[in-house]
Amino acid sequence: MKLYQLCFVKRLIFPLFFIVVSLVACNNNSSKKPAEKVIVDKPEQMETVVSENIDELLTYLKGNAGKLNDSVKVDLLQQVDKVYQNTSFHTIWSKDQKWQPIADSMFYMVMHAKEYGLFPTDYHAEILNDFHNKIIADPSSKKNAILWTRADVLLTDAWFGMAKDLKLGRLAKDSVTLRNDSAVNDEYFFNKFQGAVASGNVLGVLREQEPTNRFYVGLKEALPSFLDTAKFKQVVYITYPGKDSMSLNTQVQQRLVEEGYIAAPLAAGDSAGLKKVLTAFQHVKKIKETGKINESVVRNLNYTDWEKFKRIALNLDRYKQLPDSLPQAYAWVNLPAFSLRVFDTDTIALQSKVICGSPVTRTPLLTSAISNFITYPQWTVPYSIIFKEMLPRIQKNTDYLDKQNLMVIDANDSVIDPKTIDWSKLNKTHFPYLLKQRQGDDNSLGVIKFNFPNKYSVYMHDTNARKLFGNSYRALSHGCVRVQDWKIFSDYLIRNDTLKFPADTINAWMERQEKHVVSGFKKLPLYIRYNTCEGNDGKVKFYDDIYGVDRMLSEKYFANKNVY
Repeated sequence: MKLYQLCFVKRLIFPLFFIVVSLVACNNNSSKKPAEKVIVDKPEQMETVVSENIDELLTYLKGNAGKLNDSVKVDLLQQVDKVYQNTSFHTIWSKDQKWQPIADSMFYMVMHAKEYGLFPTDYHAEILNDFHNKIIADPSSKKNAILWTRADVLLTDAWFGMAKDLKLGRLAKDSVTLRNDSAVNDEYFFNKFQGAVASGNVLGVLREQEPTNRFYVGLKEALPSFLDTAKFKQVVYITYPGKDSMSLNTQVQQRLVEEGYIAAPLAAGDSAGLKKVLTAFQHVKKIKETGKINESVVRNLNYTDWEKFKRIALNLDRYKQLPDSLPQAYAWVNLPAFSLRVFDTDTIALQSKVICGSPVTRTPLLTSAISNFITYPQWTVPYSIIFKEMLPRIQKNTDYLDKQNLMVIDANDSVIDPKTIDWSKLNKTHFPYLLKQRQGDDNSLGVIKFNFPNKYSVYMHDTNARKLFGNSYRALSHGCVRVQDWKIFSDYLIRNDTLKFPADTINAWMERQEKHVVSGFKKLPLYIRYNTCEGNDGKVKFYDDIYGVDRMLSEKYFANKNVY
């Protein structure tokens, strides 16, 4: 090799060597596990040592996906790192081996997180409480710079985590999320943190992140009464239906042990003993006494105070998806409560029982506005109902159409005699007719129909099966919402248009069973939502999870939450 070539190779190799060595050194530095104890005997040196340790800790965390160890993880590392870069890694929450007042406030907030529908363990409650106890019970712990280092970083992470959860909640955006959070980004929370620390008002700034709508406030105010009597304990959660009957049987028996119905799991194959215990459990819970493991047994065994708290947490987060302010007047349909309420200013103008979609044909969640209503409407049967329910019955006996007050309409809008049709040749791919129900009290829509724009083709209406409003469980429709007090509701809609729609005119139409479209009144905003609990006179009122949505969301977001 020529001399100039050798020199070139050396010039290339040596820089590469130093780059590789530097990278290895940096990697080793970031992967080096932080010390568990660094004792500082001279108090005046503590701030400097802690500052250095914060720098080292953050370097390690950035190289380890935010994980300090198997049980501690800094979730919002990017924001936490930005804070300490801004302070040159100086402490925020402590000084002179003492927690600052803002640290006491933040620690209090973490330990009382459940009062906000939050989980203390999400904000390092255990390790912070351990640190707090150590510096009180063991003065020598104050000399350990590592304790001050970790407490500072974890309190910062806790603040950001709590601020984010209070402001945005933990649920992903869905089709009915209305909050406008385009300006609520990392910079927003960083600025809020800076202001909170500068003013010493970390609690106040956190609480400012909460929604102010009546539903959130009502449930939040009722939460303390629930917490006062709640008994939180870690128990087995039964998966139903389980992977196999043996696993389900084992889980149920473990829960029966935890609840004190049996002292220990029964001997294998003791089906008679299990039946006796299950019958006793069903008797206490006032559910049908079958002596068998079924959905109602599992639902009652799973319905612990801890699971109720998760349900409260979910619903508080649902209310965070609403805008900061709601209209002055609006209609609110809560499906699990089977209720319609109209809010006007600060009062409930009316409330009515409703019937909503069954679990198979769910009523969709939506936001719209009631634009008109129709007296004595005519129901055009959706094809989904025709093919699933009606066609098989018609094919057996065309008298079914008369019993249901149904007309067969062809493409020319003419009424066809059903006996002239060969129904056996009709199916999903070949059905050139419409089925319409004659207007009147026998019509499935009843005597009135309320319309609002939506992509699901659902509406609100009266019904010819009014006795069903007497049922406690009313998830019974094909998806539309049936309203018991439709007359009061329609009167409310035209309350400001009495000159255009005199009451005696509407009443006359109804008496004569005339079809009329009533429109032109001020549209009433409509919210159809799914809330399984709400605040009611200072108490938490729970409703059945009729569509199993809470169960799914709880398993997705809260399955690994620990009782604390």
